[in-house]
Amino acid sequence: MAADWSKAFDLGEGSGDAAVPEPEEKAAGLFGRLREGLSRSRQALGAELGASFSGPIDEGTWEQLEEALILADVGAPTTAEVVQRLEDEAEAGGISGGDELRERLMEVLAEVASPEQASARIDLRSRPAVLMVVGVNGTGKTTTIGKLSWHLQKDLGLDVIVAAADTYRAAAVEQLAEWAERSGCQIVRGTQGGDPGAVAYDAIAAATARGADVVICDTAGRLHTQDDLMGELAKVRRVIAGQLEGAPHETLVVIDATTGQNGVRQAKAFAETAEVTGAVLTKLDGSAKGGVALAIGRELGIPVKLIGVGESLEDLRPFDAEEFARALVAE
Repeated sequence: MAADWSKAFDLGEGSGDAAVPEPEEKAAGLFGRLREGLSRSRQALGAELGASFSGPIDEGTWEQLEEALILADVGAPTTAEVVQRLEDEAEAGGISGGDELRERLMEVLAEVASPEQASARIDLRSRPAVLMVVGVNGTGKTTTIGKLSWHLQKDLGLDVIVAAADTYRAAAVEQLAEWAERSGCQIVRGTQGGDPGAVAYDAIAAATARGADVVICDTAGRLHTQDDLMGELAKVRRVIAGQLEGAPHETLVVIDATTGQNGVRQAKAFAETAEVTGAVLTKLDGSAKGGVALAIGRELGIPVKLIGVGESLEDLRPFDAEEFARALVAE
């Protein structure tokens, strides 16, 4: 996890210098929550990894390690790459025992979770910065938007407007309105069943007129196999792009970690339609498939930028690949 929420965002030149790390005690507590949230994934890995680290390094070691990573939904291509790298290093004499193998595994997993030429920071340099949030039904999309708007307001002091562009589901608008009230941000909504592009348009116009810093645009949940609704999503994106140069500055796809490899397929489909720049991985506390974060990063080149490991506000956190790998693998 990033040491401070401000380090999860690119706020423009000089913003990183003003970031104040969280107290050591709080950082330790947050890591503890991450470890707890990943407990199911770690337990699923535990038996196989324990056998890999305890005995001599031989052909059986690599088979056990490969099986463990596949079970954790790291994905076949990523698993093959990770195991091959470790095997080559062991043959070259760089890894001689179980403890060294564990440490090196954590380092390699962190590397594959961080796609090359992809920023793990959320781009908020523009004013207003526009974030578009997409995903299938039930992934925790609206809740994620609510928690994110709360952190942007309370932790970073940014003026946020949320756009309730899920015009099909009244409950989504009501839920978003509750979060807007809780976080002290404004909400722009349309009529039920209305044009979601119009809601996004009005929210950006309101942000420009009022000098707001960030617009977060909710969208209706849809299956990645629904071509007509995916086409509508592309239309919303075109409306946003036509209104403000460079927008949307971020498009985040929300993935339910419990869906495993299906989440990778979802991310791929949304990336093809909406030019996704990052993923939010939710419900990690209920999943034994935390390795999907690695698969999304490596196979699709989409960085995981936020993760959810519980219900509280503090359980939505910036994704830190090194902390994630350590929480997943460390004893």
